[in-house]
Amino acid sequence: HGPYQPHEPGYGLYQPGYSPYDDQIPDPKSRTLAIQNAKAFLLKSSTTSGLNLYDHLANVLTKILDEQPTNAVDIIENISKDVKWAQFQKKMDTLRDEHEILPTFEAAEKRKALFLRGNGEGDEELEEEIGETPLPNVMETAFYFEQAGIGLSKDESYHIFLALKKLISVQPIRTCRFWGKILGLEMNYIIAEVQYHEGEEEEETEEEEGIEEGGKGMGDVEDEDEKNEKEDEQPKSTYKPPPVIPKEENGTGANKYVYFVCNEPGKPWVKLPPVTPAQIVCARKIKKFFTGRLDAPVVSFPPFPGNEANYLRAQIARISAGTHISPIGFYQFAEEEGDEEEEGEGGRDTYEENPDFQPLSVAEMVDSLSTWVHHGQIILKQGRCVWFNPFKKSEEEEEEEEEEKSDEPDELQQEIGPPLLTPLSEDEGIQNIPAWTAQLSTNLIPQYAVAVLQSNRWPGAYAFAAGKKFDNIYFGWGHKYSPENHTPPLPLPVQAEYPSGPEITEARDPTLEEELAFRAAREEALAAAEEEEDEEDDVEDDEEEEDD
Repeated sequence: HGPYQPHEPGYGLYQPGYSPYDDQIPDPKSRTLAIQNAKAFLLKSSTTSGLNLYDHLANVLTKILDEQPTNAVDIIENISKDVKWAQFQKKMDTLRDEHEILPTFEAAEKRKALFLRGNGEGDEELEEEIGETPLPNVMETAFYFEQAGIGLSKDESYHIFLALKKLISVQPIRTCRFWGKILGLEMNYIIAEVQYHEGEEEEETEEEEGIEEGGKGMGDVEDEDEKNEKEDEQPKSTYKPPPVIPKEENGTGANKYVYFVCNEPGKPWVKLPPVTPAQIVCARKIKKFFTGRLDAPVVSFPPFPGNEANYLRAQIARISAGTHISPIGFYQFAEEEGDEEEEGEGGRDTYEENPDFQPLSVAEMVDSLSTWVHHGQIILKQGRCVWFNPFKKSEEEEEEEEEEKSDEPDELQQEIGPPLLTPLSEDEGIQNIPAWTAQLSTNLIPQYAVAVLQSNRWPGAYAFAAGKKFDNIYFGWGHKYSPENHTPPLPLPVQAEYPSGPEITEARDPTLEEELAFRAAREEALAAAEEEEDEEDDVEDDEEEEDD
C-alpha cells in the first residue's frame, strides 16, 4: 500500500507519539523530543567522508532553490553528487583563487599576434600584398604533400604561413621558403630558408680584434721572458697545428641561404649564424638529439666547436646539400662567357630557371630516378662546397720562406664533388637500400596522382612533383640513417713520454765522503789559485824595480 491519505485509517501511523488506538493530538513534549532525536541522527558524521546528512540535505535544497532547475526531482541524484564533490575542493580563504590557464588558451594567446593587422593598413597595402611577394604559398605545398600523407595539421600549417608573413614584414627578404621542422626533446624547430636583397645582408663580425689585441699585449711579456729563456733553454715543441679552413662567404656554398628558426608559430624568429667547415666536419662524427634551446651546449666527442645553434645550422646544411632535388630540366646553367674557366675551378655553382621547361608525366617521374637532379651543391669532406687549399701562400709569404724548407706539402690533391644538376640515379645506396624511394601518392586515381620521393639516407626528407610545381621539405630528428649503431670514435692514443737523456736526468745526491772530498778539492784549488796570484804579483814587482 502506498502512502496513506489523510482520510484513510492508517494516516499518521508512523508519526512520533501517535498511536493507532489513540486519535488524540500527541503530547508536545514527546513530539519535540522525537524531532530532536531525528535531527541528532541526521547530524551524525560519516566515518568515511566526515560529512553529515543534515548539512548535505540543506546544501542540496539550497542549490535547488538557487538554481531552480527544471524537473529537479529527476536530477536530484546528480545535484547531490555535485554538492559532495564541491566539499572536497580546495578552500583557501586567506589566498586568492587559483585560476588555471588551459594549454589551448595559452597557445591561442601566443598566436593571437599572427592574426592581427597593424594599424593604418588599408586597401593600398592589401594590393601590395596581393602583388609580387616573397611569401611562399605554404598551404598549397601542404596540400600536395598531404596527398602522400606527409606534413603537419592544417592549423599548424596556417600558423606557420602567418609566421612567415610576419618574418617577411620585418626582414629585407628577397626569397623565402618553409624549409621544414626538426624535432627536439623539449621543443621543436620551425625553419625558414631565406635570401636577402643584394647589399641588405649584414656581414657577420667575428671577434678577432679582441683576440689580436690580447696577443699584442702578451707580446711585450714574451720579449722579456726571452732573455730568461736564453739562459735556461727548454726543449721546444715541434707540433704545428693544422691550418684553419675559412668559412664560405655569405651567399655562396654552404652559406648560400640564411636560416631563421622559432620553436612555435608566434614566437620570435632567431637568425642562425653561418656555418664553418670545422662544424660540418665535426657534425659528421657525432649524433646528438636537439633539445629545442639554441644556447644549449653540445657535449660530445670529438668536442663540437659551438652550441646547439651551430649544430642545428650544420645539420641543415648537410640535409639541404643531400636532399634538395628538382625535376630534370627545370633548372639550367646560364650561358655566360668564362664557363669553361668556372668548370676548371671546380664546376659551376649557379643556375637559373628554364623558361622552356616541359614537365614529364607523373609515371615517368616515379619509374626512373634519372628524371630528378640535385640542385644543391654537395659538401666536400673538407666541410666546404668549393675546395680550399690551406697551404697556398701569397707571393709575400713565398718570398719570406724561400730560404726555409718546410716538410708540409705545397699542394694537396684537390677534392672534386659531383657537379650541379647531377641525376639521382648516380647516388650511392646504403648497403642493399637505395638512396631514394619513388612512389605515387595514390594508385586508385593515378591520373590525378602526385610523384613523391623519399630519402632513405636522410629519413624525413621528401619531395613532390606535379606538373611544373615541385618542392622539398623535411620533418624529422635531423639524423642521418646508418645501418649500424652509432659508435663514437675512440680517443687518440696516449702520447709517448719525452726521451730521457743526460740533459734532463735528475742528478744523484752525493754521500758524505764525496761531499768532504769535494770540499777538500775545492779548498786546494782555491789555495793553488792564491799562490799563483802571489807569484804573479812578485813577478810584477821585480819588473818594476828593474825598470827603475
